[in-house]
Amino acid sequence: MARMTAVRAAVEILKREGVTHAFGVPGAAINPFYKALQEGGGIDHTLARHVEGASHMAEGYTRANPGNIGVCIGTSGPAGTDMITGLYSAIGDSIPILCITGQAPTHLLHKEDFQAVDIATIAKPVTKMAVTVLEAAQVPGVFQQAFHLMRSGRPGPVLIDLPIDVQQTEIEFDPETYEPLPVYRPTATRAQIEKAIGYLLESERPLIIAGGGIINADASDLLVEFAELTNTPVVPTLMGWGTIPDDHDLNAGMVGQQTGHRYGNATFLESDFVLGIGNRWANRHTGYKLDVYRGERKFVHVDIEPTQIGKIFAPDYGIASDAKAALELFVEVARELKAAGRLPDRSAWVASHLERKETLLRRTHFDDIPMKPQRVYEEMNKAFGKDTRYVTTIGLSQIAGAQMLHVYKPRHWINCGQAGPLGWTIPAALGVSKADPDTQVVALSGDYDFQFMIEELAVGAQHRIPYVHVLVNNAYLGLIRQAQIGLDINFQVNLEFENINTPEIGVYGVDHVKVAEGLGCKAIRVTDPNELAAAFEQAKKLAQEFQVPVVVEAILERVTNIAMSPTADISAVKEFEEIATEPGHAPTAIRPLKV
Repeated sequence: MARMTAVRAAVEILKREGVTHAFGVPGAAINPFYKALQEGGGIDHTLARHVEGASHMAEGYTRANPGNIGVCIGTSGPAGTDMITGLYSAIGDSIPILCITGQAPTHLLHKEDFQAVDIATIAKPVTKMAVTVLEAAQVPGVFQQAFHLMRSGRPGPVLIDLPIDVQQTEIEFDPETYEPLPVYRPTATRAQIEKAIGYLLESERPLIIAGGGIINADASDLLVEFAELTNTPVVPTLMGWGTIPDDHDLNAGMVGQQTGHRYGNATFLESDFVLGIGNRWANRHTGYKLDVYRGERKFVHVDIEPTQIGKIFAPDYGIASDAKAALELFVEVARELKAAGRLPDRSAWVASHLERKETLLRRTHFDDIPMKPQRVYEEMNKAFGKDTRYVTTIGLSQIAGAQMLHVYKPRHWINCGQAGPLGWTIPAALGVSKADPDTQVVALSGDYDFQFMIEELAVGAQHRIPYVHVLVNNAYLGLIRQAQIGLDINFQVNLEFENINTPEIGVYGVDHVKVAEGLGCKAIRVTDPNELAAAFEQAKKLAQEFQVPVVVEAILERVTNIAMSPTADISAVKEFEEIATEPGHAPTAIRPLKV
């Protein structure tokens, strides 16, 4: 046993739980923890410019780094409330992050001390556990329990609030004998999997819905093997994009009212059975008209969280199981059925989906100036390879990106799916880049998302974190403008103004190039779509040469309507551009690249 401060014990536990990096902003009430962090060594730290930014950096880090957990640190009061958005984002997408906050001394709690707020109560709805530790001797147990909870069942975030006197109190703790608690995950039984496969065998036009739970479980290879064994097309959800490569013949495209593919929606509407694994039936996927989504088809739902089954609608059969444990059994049973010659011939069904995938495509090749956003995504597909990790949050930029970009590997589409806070992209991209510095990271933002937390670019400059940020600028709140069409208004969504300091950019207002350069980064502005390819190549070179974020700003036409369901009905998605089959505009530009 050794005598040490409670926070020094906490730092030793972090290291033994696998933590190698933290993001945060120090302050008076958390300084003892920072002292322990410095003295303990072994944990790298990135100083954020905003505490919400630190929470999104931790999210990006976890999302790109299986097995590790992102940690964000802040002081008392507003630092904790700033991180609530990050916690909400993390719990919505089942992402484990640990938020550590400082707090006023215990004897001043509930006495309106400076920057003293009951952050544990505030954070409870958006965490798996939120606790203010009142006894120093409980600190090791609380941290141990935090990691157990974050990793067990449906993953999610935890907040630990540490009063300053608790931090500084000495306790007895032996780091050498510390052991993480065993992780609990429910596991399907053989009988359950056999029953689920029974539905598959009875169907003629089955689909697998591959959710983010498969990525969280690192089970994408098993998912692909099961699909190949049974010759069943796969529909990845937005959070499950990358579980099966876009160029795989069994990838049927995404389904949804916003981020769906034309061919994905069409194939889904032809299906008669759906096996959902690790998915939430989120309304961006199903649409709000569940009667259309459900139709006459049967459903089996596999999810790690028992209360998720039946939450949106009652499936014909549900299994509470970790996705990897379930898929191991699915593969085992499917191998046996194939060896016995009991798997039906799905070749006609697969051929019909492939025909839709080859023909029901959106046009992307436009030479217009100002440029159309579709051309930006076409050029991104060409410029950035199969190993690229894309990072984005919300808006027409993200929706169009999901419709037109291509993803080939798990954890290579890193998207804030449920919360979708503006400003998420820059700090999340920094976290992703810290987690995987050897892979090309490309962030995607509209101008408003980019402006929300633009100060975090300075973090990338200070800490030498290179990545490429594609900024599509139309000086509009594009998604909200399009949503207002149904109300016959166009109100408070226009960002245009004449910048007196930069008249050359006209009504586009904010000079993002100057701002990015002022924050220590590099930036390139593109107005001609035929110059995009060269700009992307230059950006990659600049990022590597200077080891900083590089912004490529594409000046777009002011108004572009992106395919979306005005009725929240996946059978009635509004298409604003013609299908990509007219002469001179072959659909190969938006087909998955066969590299």
